[in-house]
Amino acid sequence: MEDLFSPIDSPKEPLAARMRPQTLDDFYGQQHIVGPGRLLRRAIQADQLSSVIFYGPPGTGKTTLARIIAHNTNAHFIAINAVLAGIKDLREAIKEAQKQRELYHQRTILFIDEVHRWNKAQQDALLPWVENGTIILIGATTENPYFEVIKPLVSRSRLFQLQSLTTDDLRLVINRAISDDKNGYGELRVSIDENALAHFVELCNGDARSMLNALELAVETTEENNEGIIRITMEVAEESIQKRAVLYDKEGDVHYDTISAFIKSLRGSDPDAALYWMARMVYAGEDPRFIFRRMIIFASEDVGMAAPQALSVVMSCAQAFDYIGMPEGRFPLSQAAIYLATAKKCNSTMAFFDALSAVENEQEGKVPNHLKDGNRDAEGFGHGTGYMYPHAYRDHWVAQQYLPDTLQGRVFYEPSNQGYEKQIHDEVLRRREAQLAAALTSSSSPEILTFSGKYLTSQKERWLQRTISQTGQLFATIRDTIFYENLLQRHSCVLDLNAATGLLTWEALRRVPEGGVWSFVYTAEHAKLLQQQSSRLSPIERPVVMHGKWQSFAQSYRENNCEVKYDAIIGRNPFSQGECTAQSVVSLLEYAAQGCHIAIAQTVPRYTPRIYTFVEGKLSKTLYAKVRKAEERIYTNKQDSMVNWDEKTLEKAWANTRNLKIELVKHPMQLYISPEILRGWFQKNNAKERPSYGECLQQHLSEKEWQKVRICIENNLGNKTISWSTTVAYIYAQVNNG
Repeated sequence: MEDLFSPIDSPKEPLAARMRPQTLDDFYGQQHIVGPGRLLRRAIQADQLSSVIFYGPPGTGKTTLARIIAHNTNAHFIAINAVLAGIKDLREAIKEAQKQRELYHQRTILFIDEVHRWNKAQQDALLPWVENGTIILIGATTENPYFEVIKPLVSRSRLFQLQSLTTDDLRLVINRAISDDKNGYGELRVSIDENALAHFVELCNGDARSMLNALELAVETTEENNEGIIRITMEVAEESIQKRAVLYDKEGDVHYDTISAFIKSLRGSDPDAALYWMARMVYAGEDPRFIFRRMIIFASEDVGMAAPQALSVVMSCAQAFDYIGMPEGRFPLSQAAIYLATAKKCNSTMAFFDALSAVENEQEGKVPNHLKDGNRDAEGFGHGTGYMYPHAYRDHWVAQQYLPDTLQGRVFYEPSNQGYEKQIHDEVLRRREAQLAAALTSSSSPEILTFSGKYLTSQKERWLQRTISQTGQLFATIRDTIFYENLLQRHSCVLDLNAATGLLTWEALRRVPEGGVWSFVYTAEHAKLLQQQSSRLSPIERPVVMHGKWQSFAQSYRENNCEVKYDAIIGRNPFSQGECTAQSVVSLLEYAAQGCHIAIAQTVPRYTPRIYTFVEGKLSKTLYAKVRKAEERIYTNKQDSMVNWDEKTLEKAWANTRNLKIELVKHPMQLYISPEILRGWFQKNNAKERPSYGECLQQHLSEKEWQKVRICIENNLGNKTISWSTTVAYIYAQVNNG
């Protein structure tokens, strides 16, 4: 069995192998999966890794990550290469893993490099040992695991996609290689011209291994000058890396990704992008006939009736290509792509699949009698009787039924307002309406069925059900609204403010499986409850629960050893009375990453429905005016921090963010006015509590007037359901810490 991670002690070891990082702190790039706070980093540091598959282009660090795991785990580590190993090697690894488990109670991590090179039978042989926990799998592949790895293995593993390294990452890698005395060229005096360095970085296509190989070739083949310096000029760099390495395999993932980008660029009417992706494919050796086949499909699927001639144009270009071949065949190839990219678009031909669904899922409709073939049995069965021949009528059309009775009125084809279809749109609709009218004229009215239910529950139970249902619906609406705008990625680090209910925390956890969620609550009881609810998750998957007063967030952050900058900050009613100030927002944004997305829902008490509106006309005009004035004073009290702010206050508080948008949304609901609610409105509170509604009215009414108002409200609203609403300010913004 090959040991992929044997110590490097040979001077002939390639530079790329010698420069492999040994720790996560030395690892360049991939901060979306190994940066501070990310799930994979936490799992490696806690030595709690489950089966994972690393997927990404060459030279992005898949094998290096496995090497780092090997150096940081207490588990027994076995590494094999799928190119060189087979079932025999797998059996030996399983045998060794069983031995470690039985004798030493030690887990075994099996790393399989190029795992996609194993066929289905070989991958199937691995499955039971992953399933029963004998081994923890780490797979590395350059191909999409959803296509190249069997589904049972994928479903039992976490997938981490590694991206091509950025320009900044590659510069760090090459500078480290030049300065490293032990593994790089630090002992030599190597100087790289800036344009040569840029050439290395640009042409390696995000592949650190390719870049280091080119650097090694340049250094090893360049002699020192008179000053003892190995100078890498642009000329040397060009000789070392002569042509950009295009990552393209006709059977691989990049093949499908590139053709997908090409088709989506055509669909998006971007001729520049379409030409670029097509050039990428042609440059890499893709068969132009494959590209033409996809454009022929596109002409019908995505252009269709908006420009019916598109299919003829593409077919003619394909035929011209067959006549003239390459390289001149690139002209009709380009012509077809440009035509499709600039043509009007519609996908109305998809109507066929709606019709197909109706055939598959609905009751089979009989052919209407007048549409049946009358050549054979018109006399005996009357087939074809009543058919109106369209060419015998003006405009060669007549209104008659063509769909089966069970589907009459069903619409499959919806003409768009694009190109040619715009010309026929109104005519199609007009004829459809006429056909439906003709069919309805001869059809009977449907039977009306009624049903009366019994009074099943008490009014209190109905109120409870209604309240719970509407509250849940309101919360769900708020949650969906927040996450509709909030741009989370699977690796995002999310801060949930006022997470007591877990409403947003659980949804965030589902959306960031490779990231993490930090939940801040205001009481120890809420923290304990949230921790109990998350106990069903593994430790590294649980949210980090912090609690304390809003002003003590920084202290709680430090106590939990947080070192993250949040990619998103979400929350429902995180700011209580008077807390949403510019100062509090600035202190919060200290913990936000550059470009952090903000999505917060804050209820605005100032816009609470007024009770007096429900008794209008029930009081004298004079008394009603006094009640109205008294109640409005509740919401215009500048000293009351619960109501002395609105959306304008929020705009000032969040003014230092960018793309700020505050939307006020009134969420309607039905509120049952129970005796408990009425008592709360008119109860007498102690001096430390907020005055009740009744106490606020009492300050402006005589005792007699107050009693009259109370009786009126109780008589007209008590035990009744009224239309209520909650006004929520949705705050959307992005952080700009630059």
